[in-house]
Order: sequence, then structure tokens, then C-alpha cells
Amino acid sequence: MSTATRADWQTRPRPTDPAGWIGRAAEVAGVLATDAAARDKAGATPYAEVRLLKDAGLVTLLGPAEHGGGGQDWTTAYRVVREIAKADGSIGQLLGYHYLWNWAARLVGTREQWAQVEAEAARNQWFFGGAVNPRDHDVVVRDEGDTLTFTGRKSFSTGSKVSDVTVLEGVFEGTDRHVFAIVPSDSEGLTFHDDWDNIGQRLTESGGVTIDGVRVPWSAAAGYVDKEFRPRVYNTLNVPTIQLVFVSFYLGIAAGALETAAVYTRTKSRSWLHGGFDTAVDEPHVIDTYGDLTAKLWAVEALADAVAAEGQRLHEDPDAVTEAARGEFEVRVAAVKARATDVALEVTSRIFEVTGARSTASAEGLDRFWRNVRTHTLHDPVAYKRREVGRHVLTAELPEPTWYS
Repeated sequence: MSTATRADWQTRPRPTDPAGWIGRAAEVAGVLATDAAARDKAGATPYAEVRLLKDAGLVTLLGPAEHGGGGQDWTTAYRVVREIAKADGSIGQLLGYHYLWNWAARLVGTREQWAQVEAEAARNQWFFGGAVNPRDHDVVVRDEGDTLTFTGRKSFSTGSKVSDVTVLEGVFEGTDRHVFAIVPSDSEGLTFHDDWDNIGQRLTESGGVTIDGVRVPWSAAAGYVDKEFRPRVYNTLNVPTIQLVFVSFYLGIAAGALETAAVYTRTKSRSWLHGGFDTAVDEPHVIDTYGDLTAKLWAVEALADAVAAEGQRLHEDPDAVTEAARGEFEVRVAAVKARATDVALEVTSRIFEVTGARSTASAEGLDRFWRNVRTHTLHDPVAYKRREVGRHVLTAELPEPTWYS
């Protein structure tokens, strides 16, 4: 990546509308795309990539404008993630997860807490990581008077070493009361492990973390007032919002795969010697496949945009969110998650049918698109998303809020 290009963004005016921010993301993606395959193969910690996101202003996209943020909403954030993921699925995931953890204070905190966190995050360009994995044993939280201590281990902590702050989540000892808090990533007792070695999303820094007596002031316990949690229905929007971030980088990766494959087909693919055509772009099965995959991708992108707009209406008035509205939104998200998963897997695997045997060379790096989608779509079984939709259609049942629904 070009250091000069990154420095240029520091002196350029920030975009002021969604189209401008999406365009800025496309420019950043252009920089990332130049060596995406090589960086994927090297698997180095993406310090430079995160610096690029900061310099371009994408890290503070959701932050309040009066504190240096972009002042944008979730509909723009999803599109920005999609653009970045076209070039690099790992960096798309990192940015999407950052937006989620940046939003955690607003999700569960009091108005005073989220105003403070969002202002500081925007002013300081914090990059967020998160040590929240429901499938692991709960982190134990102990009340020690004016402070809390978090102790435990999590298998996944996306963003870990490239983050400035980390969201912790645990359960008060001997209870079922959960608590979130944001701590500096260099806090004493917080140890990130270099044990992320998966086939895809290699640059997401998603390894494990040990949390050994990390101390947090009670004032940082999100949503707690006088040591009592103040619940809202809005607190349960975590899963549908998270899942739409997943959809965003799945679709971005799929779009990137199609674009990269099309360039290869136009410039390198050879027509079949018995097909009767001089170039690969004239072969009927090639044309048909690109048309088929593009139509499927466009359809699910349109659904994703529509569902994102529905969700934004809930985000605009957190205190007004009802259980019914939340449930109906989750059903819609489940539907688009299921379709995005299927389409992204199909696109990233079928591109080889229209690029040819030579396109499987390691130097081309076309396999990274499928590896990235396949790795992350195993996060939670898509069959359960389809079941949410089916149950709602047949019985009008709305999903009960859990860590995965």
C-alpha cells in the first residue's frame, strides 16, 4: 500500500453525505486491492491497514460530527463495509466489527455513557475490538466496591492487537446478570494470543484472549446506574445489527470475487478449443454464468439495503423500540442472512468455472474469496436463520432474543 496515498487523506476534506463516504470507501478499497492476495498470503498483523482506515476517516464514520466523526448512520456503515470487503474480506470484517463495538455503548449504556464514549472515540480515532463470544464459558465479574474485575478467557477476540480499546462482557459471580465495559487494549491483565490460524479471514486478528483480573470502574459498566441495570428493548438489537454487518462483508467479498474474476476472464482466460469461439468472453456458458451470478448478487444486495433501512428506523429512536418491531426486524435480517450466505458461497466457488484451470494458481489468489466466505459463514448455522423465517410465516412466531436470534 502507498504511504503517500494514506497521507493525502489526512489533508483532504471529509465527505459530508452517504454517497461521498461510500465513494471514499471505494478509494480505500482500490488501495487495498493492489496487494490483497499477497497480504492474505503473508498473514501479517494489519497495522498499516487499520492506519489507512483511520487516515481515510472511515473509523469515525458513525461518530458525532461535532467531535470529528462522520455523523453517518448504519445504512451508510453497511455500504462502507461492503466496499472495503470487495478488496479485502478481512479488513471488511475488522471495520464492521469495529462499528459494532463502537456502537456497544449506545446499545446497552445510558445516554450519558454513550455520549461520552462516542465523543472520545471520535476525537481519538479509537479502533475497537471485542472479547465477546457466547459459546465460551462466561467471563466472571466481581464487584469490589468502586471497581469491577473481569476474569476468564475467550476463544475469539476480533481486532485484538490492532485495537485501541476492547469491549469486555461477563457475568457477575453467582448470578445471571451480564455486564459490558470498554477498556484500553493495553490494560494490565489483558493478553491477546497469536492463535488465529484459519483458512480464511486471515488478517482479522481473531485469536483468543486471556482476561486476568482486568479492573474497571463501576461508572464504566454500561447501562448500570447505582449498580442496577436499566434495561430497554433496544438492548436486544445486538443480534440483527451484527448479522447485517456479516451480510455486508459477505456481499462485498462476493462482489469482489465477481469483479476480479471478470478482469481475469477478459484478460487471461482462453476459450475452449472445441467451442468455436475466439475469446472466452464470447462463450455462451461464460456469459450465462456471469449473468446468473450477477443477477443473484444484485437481488440480495437490494434486499440487504431494504432491510438496513428498516433497521435504521429503529436506531433513530432507541427508547421507542418495541418487542414486536424488534422481532419483525430480526425475521427480515434472518432472511437476508440466509440468502447472502448462499449467494456468496455460490459466487465465490463458481467463478472458477468461468476463469479456467490456470486461475487456480496461488499467485492469482482467487481462492481467498471462497476461503473468507466459507470461514465466516460458519459463525452460526444458517439453517436456524431459515427456521426463524419459516416459523414466522407459518405461525406468526417472532424470534426470542438470544445471543444468536
